[in-house]
Amino acid sequence: MGALAKFVSWILQKLTLSFAVLLLGVAGFALWIFLREHVDLETHRQELLRTLTGESRRIRAALDGVELRIAELQSSLVRQEQRAREAARLAADLEEQSSGLKRLTTPDDQLRKNEDRLRSLRSIETAARAEVAKLRPELNRAEWERDGLKIALGKLDARVREAEQRKSQVIHYAREAWARYGLYVGVVVLIWLLAPPLGRLTAYFIVAPFVSAQRPVRLHAEARGTLPVVTPGSASIPLTLEPGEVLWVKESFLQGSDEGLMKATRWLLDWRMPFTCFAAGLTELVELRNAAPAAHLGVTLSSQRFAHVELAMLTLPAGTSIVLRPRFLAGIAGPLGRKRMVIRKHWRLFSLQAWATGQFRYFEFVGPCRLLIAGGRGVRTETLVSAGQSIAARRANQEATIGFTPGLAYRPVRAETFWAYFRGQNALFDDLFEGDGVFLCQQTAAPVAREGRSNFLARLRDGLLRIFGL
Repeated sequence: MGALAKFVSWILQKLTLSFAVLLLGVAGFALWIFLREHVDLETHRQELLRTLTGESRRIRAALDGVELRIAELQSSLVRQEQRAREAARLAADLEEQSSGLKRLTTPDDQLRKNEDRLRSLRSIETAARAEVAKLRPELNRAEWERDGLKIALGKLDARVREAEQRKSQVIHYAREAWARYGLYVGVVVLIWLLAPPLGRLTAYFIVAPFVSAQRPVRLHAEARGTLPVVTPGSASIPLTLEPGEVLWVKESFLQGSDEGLMKATRWLLDWRMPFTCFAAGLTELVELRNAAPAAHLGVTLSSQRFAHVELAMLTLPAGTSIVLRPRFLAGIAGPLGRKRMVIRKHWRLFSLQAWATGQFRYFEFVGPCRLLIAGGRGVRTETLVSAGQSIAARRANQEATIGFTPGLAYRPVRAETFWAYFRGQNALFDDLFEGDGVFLCQQTAAPVAREGRSNFLARLRDGLLRIFGL
């Protein structure tokens, strides 16, 4: 599948999930309304129909009254217009009779009567036209009122038809929920849809460059002693216990052992850090002691639960140490007289790098001892050696990092590809190691603990473990 097809598929998934969230939101509010306002819908519908029908009758009566008033106004307007026209016609006839030669032949008494009649006709015409001017605005207002009543009646009739057809409780409560809370649900869905992309854009282009430019974490100023030796990983590792050595191993990694070994239970790897041991699974360890004065007794180690887990043996000579996440530790072998490992804890609470990566504590295991490391598809060893003025540097997937020698400078750097991070395939930061030393990684970034767990719970667990350096 090409990049464009993957992007389109991702967009379609987002839109589908958004639509599903929208439906669930409306359904949830509908259920809430149902539980809060549960009534007999048929009774409510009948009451609503009676109310709407009564309102409809009132509007129809008002509409009939307005129609009657409009008819009366139109009739009065026609009469007044006819009256004004008739008065104007008669006045024109009188003016013609009293003008020109006809005025000389008309007696004075008749002329006075004609003038009086003309004034009366002009007065009638003026009054009629004034009445027409008064009636026209009233007629217009009445017509506007009739139009408004018709619109209101149409809306009311539509509500009546809707109420007559509304018989489903599901539809009723869904409509109520959408009418009341549809806007809020839409805003929440929009935030849910847009907030993660905007957050990822801000994190990648603004936050990550700033964090990557800060000073790295360096637990020791320089590399100490010789580098640890790592035996290449495999599904099964044979381990020989010399006289005077003891092995503490998780029971799920013990496949077989020689009969001469003394066995016991070690409840915690180190009683000084019980919560760390519980979180990392370093409890109820099998203790195997080689108490024979000269025998070399063997142990076979292999993961009994997860087929994809392979083991590697890390040998720390005296004076050598390594920073390790304890959850990758499957077992420890050392001298018999040693009752507990030398484990140093380093806190970095005020480092910006620690806040960016979410890791505030580091565990440093000090030799001499042998550490059994469990990693997905095996453990990869990276050795950094600087040449001249050039400082060796190498990056690794943050979720795959197991441990590193404390002389290395360790800091998070922004992931190289934006789209892989944007689509959630890679973390925002990779681990960058600089200097001279060794760091260990899983071959695959999927931790053992994720098997059988949901992705969300696995990520939540990994995040909590990372805070305390586990």
